[in-house]
Amino acid sequence: MYIYGKNVAREKLHNNSKINKIYLSEKFNDREILDLIRKNNIKVSFVKNYELDKKVEGLHQGIVMEIDDVKTYSYDEIIPNIKKENPVIVMLDHLEDPHNFGAIIRTSEALGVDAIIIPTDRSVKVNSTVVKTSVGAIEYIPIIRVVNLNDTIRKLKDDGYWIIATDMDGEDYSKIDYNMPVCIVIGNEGKGISRMVSENSDIIASIPMKGKINSLNASVSCAIVLSHIMKDR
Repeated sequence: MYIYGKNVAREKLHNNSKINKIYLSEKFNDREILDLIRKNNIKVSFVKNYELDKKVEGLHQGIVMEIDDVKTYSYDEIIPNIKKENPVIVMLDHLEDPHNFGAIIRTSEALGVDAIIIPTDRSVKVNSTVVKTSVGAIEYIPIIRVVNLNDTIRKLKDDGYWIIATDMDGEDYSKIDYNMPVCIVIGNEGKGISRMVSENSDIIASIPMKGKINSLNASVSCAIVLSHIMKDR
């Protein structure tokens, strides 16, 4: 897959991550990145800017990297191996927007989330836009792909997690006790939390709205709840 942008490039280069090839604009002049490329001895092709435009859709800032697909994990590879007393997991209920996904990854990593769970079907994939929007955070947080969210919820409960789904019709998120292993469920941008996921959740948490708009962007909702959890603890 292709990833792009200076921040993503710096993160990859600093971490000695595997990079198959780098495409640079002929006018690229970021000295720090150029020095890191030389230090890591990575193959580079200097190309016209329009050739980079053909490879990716977003703002590439003159650098595109060719890497293997981002590694994802199974439930059993990650969840049983989290040794913290009260872990925090984020589950995305068929989120579709890669920008939302990338922003949630960035927020989750910054606020100490232990893993993110996504379904394999009808859901955003880990693509170059997600990597770019995460601004390198995807390097530090495991993404778990599962076939069925409700089966996963049952496994999480068996492993001692409380499932807290975010939706408009629930109790005030700021009044909930989060001092336990929790999985925060964020719903689809348009449909919200699916019925079965809602029914299988232990608590429905809502963010009180004071203005005329009655809903928030998925990544914003996630950030508000996660920041409260960390403050509460």
